Amino acid sequence: MDQLRAMRYFSKVVETGSFTKAAKMFNVPPSSLSRRVADLEKNLGATLLKRSTRIVKLTEVGQIYYNDVQQILNQLEQSNEHVRSYQTTPMGRLRISSMVGFGEKILLPLLDEFSELYPEVVLDVSLSDELLTLRRDDVDIAIRGGYAPNERVLAIRLMDNGFIPVSSPGYLKKHGVPNNAMELTRHNGLYFKAPTGPTPWLCRVDEQWHDVSGPAVAISNNGSWLAKKACNGEGILMSTRWALDSYLESGELQELKFEHELAITQNSNMAVYLLYQKQRYLVPKVKAAVDFLVERMRQSSST
Repeated sequence: MDQLRAMRYFSKVVETGSFTKAAKMFNVPPSSLSRRVADLEKNLGATLLKRSTRIVKLTEVGQIYYNDVQQILNQLEQSNEHVRSYQTTPMGRLRISSMVGFGEKILLPLLDEFSELYPEVVLDVSLSDELLTLRRDDVDIAIRGGYAPNERVLAIRLMDNGFIPVSSPGYLKKHGVPNNAMELTRHNGLYFKAPTGPTPWLCRVDEQWHDVSGPAVAISNNGSWLAKKACNGEGILMSTRWALDSYLESGELQELKFEHELAITQNSNMAVYLLYQKQRYLVPKVKAAVDFLVERMRQSSST
């Protein structure tokens, strides 16, 4: 029995929910495909699929086997791609995931430039602030803010990701300028919502951390919306400098500076990281994208 072919057939039956549809994708008779899967079950001594006239479902052990098979087939495809694409022109679909704000303001414009350099690479970009695992979520490159991850991936630090407090001149004129960080507890707050919840305003004084968060008037994971509300004088906002640069340059918002620096976490090593699996760097499209993004980001940070 050709077990690898049988595994491919079995996997496609699960994905399509039909022997007929799976057979059509492989351009083989349904009876032939069905027989291969049946031989696979016989060889394993287990029933992997519940068959009926209308639908095909996985058994409990079939689900376990399917998960294992997917990992094997994905690894095999990556190995094949490494060999096929060795020292070739970057091409094919490149899957990139990025946090929303960074993606909209910084990543997408850079990817437009990347597309001009590598027209044979098809960009598949997802913007989300949800945490992910590169292997599980089938992503070539991920860009995330926070700390260097513990998972077994390579992490390149692209830029700092510290938060700064800002407000509009109109808000300060109406509510007064806070003289120190402790006075922020009496000011309206606009809070960015991370996957773990709204980010607090923290201040370290005499080796002690204090929560100086003011009463919330808005909470959102949409940084642009919060920035507009800050420009309208609705409250004080803590956000990243890269997200606020255009507002600071135009004067719509101004940075509030205190003797004791503010933060959203007690861990001071916040940064934006580019993540990828080491073995994927051998694939030309991934190497080209990693090298391009790292170079361009470092150029912009040095200017």
